[in-house]
Amino acid sequence: MFKLSEIKELIKLVDGTSVHELEIENDGARLMIRKPGKAEVVNVQAASLVPTYTQSYQPQVQPAPGTPGGAPAAAAPQAPAAKEENYHQIVSPMVGTFYRASSPEKGPFVNVGDRINEKSIVCILEAMKLMNELEAEVRGEIVDILVENGQLVEFGQPLFLVKPE
Repeated sequence: MFKLSEIKELIKLVDGTSVHELEIENDGARLMIRKPGKAEVVNVQAASLVPTYTQSYQPQVQPAPGTPGGAPAAAAPQAPAAKEENYHQIVSPMVGTFYRASSPEKGPFVNVGDRINEKSIVCILEAMKLMNELEAEVRGEIVDILVENGQLVEFGQPLFLVKPE
């Protein structure tokens, strides 16, 4: 059975990404979150002895800063320096929360100017309370860190720029 706090966290996670549908099955319980457009529905179905819960969900849509009347803002170019300088992008392999360090008390895994190799851990991505270490998979120097600590990231989103050796 899914806890309400877990469902709320998953709704936030889906709402903040380009993911339009998420379905999870665990111990006979099934959770489906869909973003079909205007109205969003969350269905939780479990074994026959457990009731089915349905909750309507509508995210708050706010105009982007500096855009009149909520008109869509122009998309910022994604890491133009990567093309100009032939930098390698380390991208997120999943949707999750980006953390630069293993805990708030410890220092970041990497900083701008650090030399890394293929097995260097560069960050942690948290997805559904699972902490996943991300290896660089490239040898070189960290040129830029493109996301903030604690920021929600999407699949394929560039996280670091590396000047390969």
